Amino acid sequence: MSSRSPEQVRAALAGARLYLCTDARTRQGDLADFLDAVLAGGVDIVQLRQKGLEARQELRYLEVFAEAAERHGKLFAVNDRVDLAHACGAPVLHLGQDDLPVPLARRIIGDGPVIGRSTHSPEQFDAARDEPGADYLCAGPTWATPTKPGRPAAGLDLLSHATRSASGTRPWFAIGGIDLDRLDEVLARGARRVVVVRAITEADDPGAAARAWAQRLSAATLAEAA
Repeated sequence: MSSRSPEQVRAALAGARLYLCTDARTRQGDLADFLDAVLAGGVDIVQLRQKGLEARQELRYLEVFAEAAERHGKLFAVNDRVDLAHACGAPVLHLGQDDLPVPLARRIIGDGPVIGRSTHSPEQFDAARDEPGADYLCAGPTWATPTKPGRPAAGLDLLSHATRSASGTRPWFAIGGIDLDRLDEVLARGARRVVVVRAITEADDPGAAARAWAQRLSAATLAEAA
């Protein structure tokens, strides 16, 4: 369970730039060490994303996420499962297009946690922007990615739309097939927050990969402010 107040959670979200989705690392057997490395490296939010887990098993993994986030003063997120977010006191819940409406999720978990919504088109982005109770949005996939098989790429134009549409109302993250070689294209469309999966989870040194991402995003933010 997060020890942060709702105000602290929202402040942390406002400052977040690097959001990592990862499975439970059962193949590598290094979940706690992996989370320590990436959170120390500059990941701001880490989400457990692994389909097909039984509820008890997912809660056990989420305990590891919660402990690591607490050690590093960062946020952890639950994907899709409102019941598990409520059970473990997660500070962040992320919902897809086919998950519960945000107002209904709020009735279950209360006003404390922040809630995000995935969007895959300009119409979905605008609807989520106006959805009561949503705190942040994700826009993508920018490029096709094996983490979302069968879902076509939304393309860079969705990021341009998100930049124009959001107008500072809610934080939003670009997502989908983004690696460091493609990051400049994403930044050029106005994105300043990014969700990463394979570029960190499959890196030989995940901590070093996280540092490289955090440095690039921080540099872009500072350059914009200058």
